Formats: sequence, C-alpha cells, structure tokens
Amino acid sequence: MGMAKRVQIAIDCADPERLADFWATALGYAVEEPPAGASSWAEFSRSVGDGAEAWCAAADPAGLGPRLLFHRVPEPKRGKNRLHLDVRVGVADQAGIEAETARLVGRGAVHLRTIEDETGCFAVLQDPEGNEFCVC
Repeated sequence: MGMAKRVQIAIDCADPERLADFWATALGYAVEEPPAGASSWAEFSRSVGDGAEAWCAAADPAGLGPRLLFHRVPEPKRGKNRLHLDVRVGVADQAGIEAETARLVGRGAVHLRTIEDETGCFAVLQDPEGNEFCVC
C-alpha cells in the first residue's frame, strides 16, 4: 500500500479573494501569502493569467487540513454542487450547530435549512457565491 496523498480542493468562483477570506474564517485557516515574487494574489494572477483568471488560497496553519485553492472562472455557478464541504463543529447538537451557523451567516453565508432526524442534526448553508456546505 502506498503513502497517503495530500489533497488540495480547487473551487471555481467569481471572487477568489473574497471566498478565500470566507473559508479561512469558517475553517480557522489563513489566507496564504501570494507566491514568491508577487506582492498580492491579484499581482500574481495578472502575471500568469490572461486577465480573466485569478487565484487565491487558504490553508490550515497546522498543516493538517487540505489546502483550498480558489480559481476565478468566467462562467457562473449552475445548479447544485456535486461535491460539498462539511464543517464539523465537534459536538453535533442543535445548539452547537445553531451557534456555528449564526457565526457563518454573520460572515456572509446563507442559511438554507436545519435538519434534525434519527441520524443527528445538521444545517445546510451557502457560501457567499452560493456553494452549498453543511455544518454538522
């Protein structure tokens, strides 16, 4: 059996810096410094792209979670995500989920619904660009 691979999650979006900031706050990550030689992610994007594309990244300061790379693309989001992130709050009781949901809504998320059933409780939200995610 081979060694486990590190994972980067690439997220297409309209505003990479805004989403990197949102997800850094949501996950306790930090927006990464731009690549060497660039004073900002915008400068880096201008230097390597065609003007339409842009990038920004957020990463776990402890190096445990996957790096998130946000990539500006010209087309808008259409339909439901085929993949989504679950933000796990540790204690998945309704009070903990409601508190985390309120925090993320205060940072720009939209709360769609909270579901409590025989398997537990979770909330479905959208990030500032409409990408669905769960708090559980």
